[in-house]
Amino acid sequence: MEALSRMNDSIDYLEKRLDSVISMEEAAAAACMSKFHFHRMFQMVTGVTPGEYVRKRRLTLAAQELTHSQAKVINIALKYGYETPESFSKAFRKAHGMSPTEARQTGRILKAYPRLSFQIQLKGEKEMNYHIVDKESFKVVGKSIKASMVNGEQHGAISQFWEESNQINGLSERLAPLTGPMGFLGICLDFDQEKEEMRYMIGAENPSHAEAEDLEVRTIPSLTWAVFESIGPMPGAIQEVWSRIYTEWFPSTGYEHAAGPEMEVYPKDGNPFAADYRSEVWVPIIKK
Repeated sequence: MEALSRMNDSIDYLEKRLDSVISMEEAAAAACMSKFHFHRMFQMVTGVTPGEYVRKRRLTLAAQELTHSQAKVINIALKYGYETPESFSKAFRKAHGMSPTEARQTGRILKAYPRLSFQIQLKGEKEMNYHIVDKESFKVVGKSIKASMVNGEQHGAISQFWEESNQINGLSERLAPLTGPMGFLGICLDFDQEKEEMRYMIGAENPSHAEAEDLEVRTIPSLTWAVFESIGPMPGAIQEVWSRIYTEWFPSTGYEHAAGPEMEVYPKDGNPFAADYRSEVWVPIIKK
């Protein structure tokens, strides 16, 4: 569980530089992780991206300065990384529900986002069934959406995307005859850490390379995967597996994320809402 302990070193780095320039590469190095793995670990464990954490903490400290000092708003804005009073005011209002000037009025209730601290908690009451797979590159077909990872917005967007595909636009029905042995796939790809967004694709492995009009064709690269078993109704069962991968499995093994796509694998047969429904989570890995 040393990995979670090292995350506290990255928090120390971020906290010491809230009023100066922050390098996410240096934050990741403080945790002895690649930038990609650090970003995914941070988000999956805390529910916020590293950039989102920094913004929330800076706006918390800015609010404290507004109420306890006579510093000009523009100076506070610049101190916490905002180039103009307008951009600072917009972000401040979104976080606190009022303008920086209003925050200085007596009796105003402001929001505080506390410093994070990673606690090591040994559970182990439940086994995690997984195996390692080396898989050559393969093609998938389907459709995708772009989703913001800020405030966990991707979860709602992905749920809605599945609902539309299953019940409204007929995507799942169109993909069914194109599927390979893996069945339906939910693929997280094109992670953009700077913009804090990703792309999510509902697709199918397509070994025959069959083409379908207006469907996207993507190539999943050759990778080594950790494949985790999920048993139970969707989406709760697979969400629990995702959480345990990042809070239990990665911290207790010598593996790191390989910075490739992630996949959810759903068999064509079976009721996804049944207690015995089996699905899988595929995460690309490298040995550190």
